[in-house]
Amino acid sequence: MTSMTPAAVAARTTLYPKLADVELAPCADSYIASRFSSNDPERAARCGLMDLTPMARSGFRGAGAEAYLSACELPIPEKPNLAAATDTGELVLRLSQREFWVLGGLKDKGQKVAALVSGPLPDSGCYPLFCQDSHSWFALTGEAGAGVMAKLCAVDMRDEAFPELAIAQTSVARINAVVVRHGLNGIPAFSLLFDSGYAPYMWEVLLDAMEEFEGAPVGITALA
Repeated sequence: MTSMTPAAVAARTTLYPKLADVELAPCADSYIASRFSSNDPERAARCGLMDLTPMARSGFRGAGAEAYLSACELPIPEKPNLAAATDTGELVLRLSQREFWVLGGLKDKGQKVAALVSGPLPDSGCYPLFCQDSHSWFALTGEAGAGVMAKLCAVDMRDEAFPELAIAQTSVARINAVVVRHGLNGIPAFSLLFDSGYAPYMWEVLLDAMEEFEGAPVGITALA
């Protein structure tokens, strides 16, 4: 871990002006928020917000995408708008019959998915989608997550209506987003993926919605 500020590193997310009180840890060719002044496991378990944008992720589309991911020993969700998780924390999101996104796991800071992205693709039938560059990735952690999302999204995301590994392709605070419910080191979470240009706006909107639940930003060490 390093105490470098976001402005001091070359590779950073569009969110960096909002991260003045954060310590950073190396993550691939960038840095990820490791610890905030508000950082603690109890807050993460109650209501925390993480910026996971530096973590590796990619997408694959085409008639051969499912076979390619299976050959990479990744689990395949049964139908669209479901996710599947690996034992090491990676998530495979099925957004349509032929479109999949793969999100890196916290355990290795996305190294497994980074290796997948750098490998060769089949000659035809499977095409890359560059969601690493196009989309930011936030995680809303803790038991208050559904209450926060109720303020920003028309989809009912309570446990009984939106179970673990469910996906919604919907509007969050008037921004198109992919939302998946899953766990992060045993803590319930919603991952939100959306156009990276909206990252500073989405960060402020989520923090405002979290205020009722005493939510705050947390880094990845809060889930260790």
